[in-house]
Amino acid sequence: MSTHHDVSRLSERTVPSPRVATPAGGGRDPLPGTPRWQRRFTALVVLGDLATVALLTAVAVLVGLTGLEAADRARIGSGLIAAGLLAVALPVSRAWDGRVLGTGSAEFVRLGRAVVLTDVVLALGGLALMVDSSREWVFLLVPGTGVALLGVRFALRKMLHVQRGRGRGLAPVLAVGEEACVADLIRRTRRDPYFGWRVTGVCTPTGTGTGGGHVVDGVPVLGDLDAVTGLARDGGHRVVAICRSPGWGPTRLHRLAWDLEGSETELAVDPGLMEIAGPRMHITPVDGMPLLRLSEPRFSGASKIVKYVADRAVAALLMLLVGPLFLVLAAAVKLGDGGPVFFRQERVGTHGRTFGMLKFRSMCVDAEARLASLANDHGDGPLFKMRRDPRVTRVGAFLRKYSLDELPQLLNVLGGSMSLVGPRPPLPREVATYAADARRRLLVKPGMTGLWQVSGRSSLTWEESVRLDLRYVENWTPALDLLILWKTVGAVLRSRGAY
Repeated sequence: MSTHHDVSRLSERTVPSPRVATPAGGGRDPLPGTPRWQRRFTALVVLGDLATVALLTAVAVLVGLTGLEAADRARIGSGLIAAGLLAVALPVSRAWDGRVLGTGSAEFVRLGRAVVLTDVVLALGGLALMVDSSREWVFLLVPGTGVALLGVRFALRKMLHVQRGRGRGLAPVLAVGEEACVADLIRRTRRDPYFGWRVTGVCTPTGTGTGGGHVVDGVPVLGDLDAVTGLARDGGHRVVAICRSPGWGPTRLHRLAWDLEGSETELAVDPGLMEIAGPRMHITPVDGMPLLRLSEPRFSGASKIVKYVADRAVAALLMLLVGPLFLVLAAAVKLGDGGPVFFRQERVGTHGRTFGMLKFRSMCVDAEARLASLANDHGDGPLFKMRRDPRVTRVGAFLRKYSLDELPQLLNVLGGSMSLVGPRPPLPREVATYAADARRRLLVKPGMTGLWQVSGRSSLTWEESVRLDLRYVENWTPALDLLILWKTVGAVLRSRGAY
């Protein structure tokens, strides 16, 4: 295997070799070839899927048996066929592709596609052959097996995330581009280790790092743009991530893609459209030239109606479920210092309309009057944040720790001024300082929870809060709302970033 001496214009200084990620199963990750941890994890997923299908099929068949009559034989046959179809549909739908396992929604989408494909084929076959026993498999047992498979996949993903949180099972990445863009990618991969990337080397247009040094955000600079191809093939990197760079054009990108063919190294390209992804992005070829098309974000139509109905239905259900807790918390606030139970504060909602947001009072009665004396030393942009705010009461500290002070906002959701999921509801004084980009947060209703809630809450900087809210506005889908609601449960229980 060639070394860095084969790379043209590589800086003559000695650079430490990038450390290859240690696989989750221990030991070094031999190059080339699929990483050992990925092979083991893929095998674990395959075994988990097949064992789940076999176990549930056996249980369903045995529970329904009454003898060896024709109906029972038909039931056994339907079960075996359903299990066989599902075992075939999983690889056909690429649900065992190691590149999507453990990260993102594509894994679960492909799993769902396999279950639907099995159901359709089984339904058509049962209809054509007039097999009555196929109906219970189509409408109950196959979908139930799909739910069980989803649970097994989720548990395995959490196991992988634990390993990645410890620095294992991460793919070494070579980041290429301007220093600022590369540094942003490094910070993002560190904030989201569950994605499975670790930037271990950098190439910049000048071949230097921050302030003319040899590192960018703690990652060694291995060379300039001419060194990328050699490093990509021989530098021990699983991914080459191309960020914005004035010296990197289509010709270079084409050549690098050709050079990487057959090398087990993946090429990722930043299109320069930060925070826009998912259903808004489409690739359309024009005479062979791929164009990235962006559809306009939709805040009306059927999706808005679905969100409107779901917000009120779920809020009403939650009010019924937490009613007793609601009364207990109200009594605790009242008995704490004798002040009012609720705190009503003017916030800014959709298109700049103001509304009164309700919370359980967590501060002393004169908290607003005392704000001016504290705000000078504890500001972050337009926000006021203080880790140990002396205005917070003893009961209020407990409420804030588990976000219980926000339960009255369910009344705002029922009234239509807020949504269950959305950007953080801002104060009028914050909105007065908004730049044009931050004002896009006002295109949708503010939410009780959002990406800011599941990503750190009060520990976020002002810039991070704006970035997360804009990501939600630009990429909203019903599936994103469900994902945020699911993650909110864990964020609240862990009290992450709450003060």
